[in-house]
Amino acid sequence: MTHLAAAPLPSVRVRAPGKVNLSLRVGPVQEDGYHPLVTIFQAVALYEEVTARQVAAGSGVSVTVDGPHAELVPCDETNLAWRAAESLARLVGVEPDVALHLVKGVPVAGGMAGGSADAAATLVACDALWDTGLSREELSGLAAELGADVAFALLGHTAVGTGRGHLLTPAMTRGEFHWAFAVRDEGLSTPAVYRRFDELTAGSGHDVELAEDTGLMQALRAGDAHALGAALHNDLEPAALSLRPDLERTQDVARDAGALGVLVSGSGPTVAALARSRQHALAVAASWTAEGAADSVWCTSGPAHGARLLP
Repeated sequence: MTHLAAAPLPSVRVRAPGKVNLSLRVGPVQEDGYHPLVTIFQAVALYEEVTARQVAAGSGVSVTVDGPHAELVPCDETNLAWRAAESLARLVGVEPDVALHLVKGVPVAGGMAGGSADAAATLVACDALWDTGLSREELSGLAAELGADVAFALLGHTAVGTGRGHLLTPAMTRGEFHWAFAVRDEGLSTPAVYRRFDELTAGSGHDVELAEDTGLMQALRAGDAHALGAALHNDLEPAALSLRPDLERTQDVARDAGALGVLVSGSGPTVAALARSRQHALAVAASWTAEGAADSVWCTSGPAHGARLLP
């Protein structure tokens, strides 16, 4: 008697990108505790990969993780991908039964939104797995509720974020930009960086507007890496550097290696360096390694596509 193997349960695989903030302008804290932001995101070709697998009814959500520093990623309901699956299930009225497997390709706790990319990938994966048929606009709304970086990882490419960074407008860009990233094993707390920002500005902050980044937007449209390097900006950088003075040396090493522009990415502690070419990015990264100015180095390019299904 021949026994037929049971068919494997359906699964869906989605890839979503990490990001760098080309500019981050932060207004004074509001009564709701949030800071108004104007930021220009660029997705980079470092990807998180999420596989969503169907499980038996009543199993609930589970998360497993592979990749560099996977041990630092929570596998419970505090994981943003877990929360994304539950949010989507609530919205469409299904039980949140899914096994999520995350493969990390974005540095963990590096200010490059790897966790947010996981959440964006999970929304796309569960939408397909559960056949919920939501539009991209509906998924974007759900993503924005989970966080500005989640909404951007869904969209990808280059975009301007306003409000809390979650109101996104695609930005015109030409060509490819080459990046090197210096990553530290010890993360920086985003709330701590914002608290230090408030201390340093002591209420002297001003309303932020996109007009301050006119030169940066022109550089993107022209595909001019030199002009983009000169226009990179981060209002949180002084706060991040005051909490982690060692990052100044990381920046100096990149400048000495000829980087076109250097900044702390988002709330840190990753330092991003814009290079002239792929080869130059590798040379900047090699300088960091030689000087012991980073715990790990990553080279890639941008802009990259947003969350998408893999065959």
